[in-house]
Amino acid sequence: MPSSISSSEALVGVPDHAGESAPNRYARRTAADRPGVAQPVPERPVPAQPWGRILLGTVLLLALLVAGWEEYWRAYGVSPGNTNTYGLWAIQRRRIDAGEGNATVLAGASRLYFDVQLPVWERLDGRRPIQLSFEGTSPLTTVEDLAADANFTGRLVIAVEPDLFFSGYQYRAGAIRYAKKESPSQRVGQWLSMRLIEPYLAFDDPDYALESVLARQPWPQRPGLQSHTRVRKLAETEADRNTHLWSKLETDPQYREMARSIWRQDFEPSPDDPSPAEALKIEKEQIERMAKAVAQLGAHGVKVLFVRMPSNGEYLAFENREFPRARTWDALLASTRAPGIHFEDYRQLQGYYLPEWSHIAGSQAERFTAALYDIIRRDFWGPGASGSADKAQAAK
Repeated sequence: MPSSISSSEALVGVPDHAGESAPNRYARRTAADRPGVAQPVPERPVPAQPWGRILLGTVLLLALLVAGWEEYWRAYGVSPGNTNTYGLWAIQRRRIDAGEGNATVLAGASRLYFDVQLPVWERLDGRRPIQLSFEGTSPLTTVEDLAADANFTGRLVIAVEPDLFFSGYQYRAGAIRYAKKESPSQRVGQWLSMRLIEPYLAFDDPDYALESVLARQPWPQRPGLQSHTRVRKLAETEADRNTHLWSKLETDPQYREMARSIWRQDFEPSPDDPSPAEALKIEKEQIERMAKAVAQLGAHGVKVLFVRMPSNGEYLAFENREFPRARTWDALLASTRAPGIHFEDYRQLQGYYLPEWSHIAGSQAERFTAALYDIIRRDFWGPGASGSADKAQAAK
């Protein structure tokens, strides 16, 4: 029978070749082996192993797996780029309070974010605008935040995507709160990611993280649960949030059709949709809030211009059906008393290729940006421009 041992001993009896007990240095010790000793149990001493070679083998295996995962997604067409995080947005938002309060600011959803190219705007205007748009999110809260900031006295382009703005949809609603409460460690983490990880690793894109890939596999669905495919990667982003539509949507028919099928999910009625009366109430609330924000902006000298960015195909048909122009866009301009550019009113803003009906192809985004800027300068903000919608209509 093995005898009890003290906490400093590691001897538990095991049979030897003669059938007698022999000490085993690596046997598991329990409380019975240490009577009266208050220590966590169970306890097992670490056996002597070639830990250096084990560590080296582990590191090599990890490097091999990471390299394989990286190569797989690069072959698919993914390239390193910046992730559109709240931290990246906060960097741009802080520019206003750091001395650029008279800058041109872009606030919208993904169309203004993807389609307007900052280098082109800078070349034509002499100054690079501040991009504060966020995909899948109404710009209303951003506009309200700017309206409450006395440091902002510049110009504001507000893009209106009907299904997002007039429904009040806020997919990335936490950006403003994050920017105001961002901790030093979060800022450092953003800085390190932008310089040590994102420029080198394609799979760092959230859409190709292992967790995301596993989550979208065709796992069996629970009975009665309606499946909904989440929006996949659509764009590539740079450090200052200059963004363009991913070229794969132009070159890969299968990927393009997948993107279209995801939009189609939103074109059909859903049990979660508000009633017609509730939807109209939400529309009016969004317009009223925007009118109040525009009035605040005007009080400290900000020039505001609304833009209805291009869409076509099934997406445009959905927007016209659910958010008719007279009830939404026209009502917004009337309530805010601000000028607006609707792409259907300008031939220069038509005829672009929109692979998935909602965003201009990256290969044509620079040309679109130049056309939009020329209209803005000619009819609204340039020398001699009246800034009125009436003059814009006459000049088309």
